Amino acid sequence: MKLTVLGCSGGIGGAQARTTAFLIDDDVLIDCGTGVGELELDALARLDHVFLSHAHLDHIAALPLLIDSVGDLRSTPITIHASPETLHILRTHVFNWLIWPDFSVLPAPERPYLRLEPLAVGESLALDGRRFTAHPALHTVPAVSYCIDSGSGQLFYSGDTATCAAQVAAINRQPALRHLIVETAFPDAQRDLAAASRHLCPATLGEMLAALEVSPEVHVSHLKPGVGELIMEEIGAAAGRFAPRALRQGQVLEF
Repeated sequence: MKLTVLGCSGGIGGAQARTTAFLIDDDVLIDCGTGVGELELDALARLDHVFLSHAHLDHIAALPLLIDSVGDLRSTPITIHASPETLHILRTHVFNWLIWPDFSVLPAPERPYLRLEPLAVGESLALDGRRFTAHPALHTVPAVSYCIDSGSGQLFYSGDTATCAAQVAAINRQPALRHLIVETAFPDAQRDLAAASRHLCPATLGEMLAALEVSPEVHVSHLKPGVGELIMEEIGAAAGRFAPRALRQGQVLEF
């Protein structure tokens, strides 16, 4: 099982600044930011499932365009999995006929391009031997993190989050955790801003890592453009026994 990084930036501005989107094998997306635009049309048409961590624009920006681009090319709808709260936001503020057509009833209610399926914290979905489980996250809107289990190893994605004890506990429950993708959006000089917007900074990431009882490879995502090198330098000083690396667009993680 593999995860391909389509986008992992905390903003835009250049060819390597694509917002969060991860491709699992060739048929599942974790989040649907601007990185999805890196896929060719035939690859987009192979996508069957999208798991959303939350409804902020940098994590859903490509979703309306994805549905519109491939609807006619598929015989089944793309299924969007997210918390009930996130699905409510999508229905109310995106697929509302004002921002974008409601593809959950188009081109006809009995054969829509889009299907919305709730996945609450603690719930799992098995897809072809792979298990996707929603876990807690703490952000300014309802949010989740995800653990993806291949059957022989796990990858945990924090989503956007501040310090979250329940998330740390969930990470520690993964017996064969190989990879942890964790956000760190701001440098320590902006710790107050990070706290207000419920993101991590290097100091709070260091506290999170110190609470881990497992030993995955740590990959840092959501770095704000222009301060990525500074954030990674500060993480290096705060990471304790871990050696986190900045996640890169195009990187492939196997587990």
